[in-house]
Amino acid sequence: MRALLQRISNASVTVDGIVIGQSGPGLMILICAMHGDGEAQVSQLAEKIAKLRIFKDDAGKMNRSILDIGGSALVVSQFTLAADTSRGNRPGFSGAAPAAEGRKLYEAFAHKLAAQGIPVETGAFGADMAVELVNDGPVTIWMES
Repeated sequence: MRALLQRISNASVTVDGIVIGQSGPGLMILICAMHGDGEAQVSQLAEKIAKLRIFKDDAGKMNRSILDIGGSALVVSQFTLAADTSRGNRPGFSGAAPAAEGRKLYEAFAHKLAAQGIPVETGAFGADMAVELVNDGPVTIWMES
């Protein structure tokens, strides 16, 4: 799985003019299931993200996790994280898991992250979404399982 994490002050996702998910201080997580991914990759990534120390402590150092700060997460599916730009000018997305498998793994990831004790809201898989966020720092981190 691939994930792009952004430490946020707040974020929201809107579909057809209606806010369907939002988060206060915490993480915006854009997630993409890749061919060959399964439950092991879901668990590994969710557990790593829950414990990742990218939030400031009292001394201003990145030394606290989302769990430590009592933060929440907005998880949004994004197949374009599978983009292959190695040839030509048009990205290819054949590395992404097929839609049915991608949806299953996306939902499993959100559930597994919530099971770590993090309040989680989500976007709508496969929908045309408008995402707004205030990146805190900015801090943006690329992860793969």
